Amino acid sequence: MMEDCFILDFNPFDSMNIAKLSFTIQDAHDDDDDDDDDDLTVVAEKGKVACRDYPHSRHLCLRFPFDKTPHEKHCYLCYCYVCDSVAPCEFWTIHCHASEHVEDWKSQRELMRLKIRRQIGF
Repeated sequence: MMEDCFILDFNPFDSMNIAKLSFTIQDAHDDDDDDDDDDLTVVAEKGKVACRDYPHSRHLCLRFPFDKTPHEKHCYLCYCYVCDSVAPCEFWTIHCHASEHVEDWKSQRELMRLKIRRQIGF
């Protein structure tokens, strides 16, 4: 019977290091005696991942997860959420903590945008 809806016991948006997964011929033979688990799991990735392969705000970086790594760390595609400039910005020691989930950071981002618009005459 095919289910229309599946409840996952994990977050599919969490990053996963597939390099830690391994499978050998011996693993396949070890499971031959044990028919408890006949499921097959295929882990694959095709194409680009937006928060890893394209420019992204630091708090969305998949290479350096915001909740698991120091905020100062950044990849070559990270940019400052407040300044909208390549990381590290002039105020990176402060701005590296910025995210769209905190109202104060949203306000600072809007102020920075207004400042830039005034400078270029918009």
